Amino acid sequence: MQIIVLGSAAGGGFPQWNCLCPVCQLAWKGDKRVKPRTQSSLAISADGEHWLLLNASPDLRQQILATPQLQPRGAKRQSPISAVFVTNGDVDHLTGLLTLREQQSFNVYGSKATLAEVTGGNIFGVLNRDLVKFREVELNERLETGLGLKVTPFAVPGKVPLYLEKASVEIGAEGETTVGLEITDGRKTLFYIPGCAQVTPKLQAKLRNADLLFFDGTTFTDDEMVVLGLSSKTAWRMGHTAMTGEKGSLAQLSDLNIGRKIFVHINNTNPVLIEDSPERAKAEAAGWEISFDGMEVAL
Repeated sequence: MQIIVLGSAAGGGFPQWNCLCPVCQLAWKGDKRVKPRTQSSLAISADGEHWLLLNASPDLRQQILATPQLQPRGAKRQSPISAVFVTNGDVDHLTGLLTLREQQSFNVYGSKATLAEVTGGNIFGVLNRDLVKFREVELNERLETGLGLKVTPFAVPGKVPLYLEKASVEIGAEGETTVGLEITDGRKTLFYIPGCAQVTPKLQAKLRNADLLFFDGTTFTDDEMVVLGLSSKTAWRMGHTAMTGEKGSLAQLSDLNIGRKIFVHINNTNPVLIEDSPERAKAEAAGWEISFDGMEVAL
């Protein structure tokens, strides 16, 4: 399998357009220790010709421009992008579908709850339903994509998208609103979990002995946004697992014999984005890699 990290940042990208947190300030000043990043998305292929996108970032057009493997070739209208699997209904995972509206045939996969956000009478109606097929996939049901890849979605602890929140929000529920993906070409298996509120024993058991894991790297500490005075919400409240702390991913995803572990969906405030930071060193010492736009992985 060939995997390309199209976008490695969380919603808003890095630097975020309206942010002067300490990490964003370095980016605005052009500090070479930080790399600008677009919003979270992966591309994966079994043959190098047909590509499956994992989520559709608002920055998708920019990502295609930066990725020759996804650019048209051959016919007057053609794209190597054959399908998109959306893991939840977050704006930063759905909006890129609007970029793909120009009379091109492809499949969109997702849970019933997620696809409900794009199949109703809304702006996503610009996608030609004669060409773009929306296919609901049941949790724990293995999907044969026809691209040499089999994908199995499974529930992970999460929450509803921000725009669907009400006065009372359940955090950590496991259902169709937040899913992880298990992807195999018949030889190797990778897991893609860009959003996860908590690492549970059930999730640990599923990930044990995985060949490759892309995991939620939103914040370094649970109270990161609060301490910086940028938000009243902790990582947990936003539906994400912090890297550090007793319940953090560094601790909870250790000793599982995972071949390679890579953080994605990294928030602009996270100091691991600074290449020589002690926070980056701590993550790397625990066996993690920090993804960047254009990162290529062969499995």
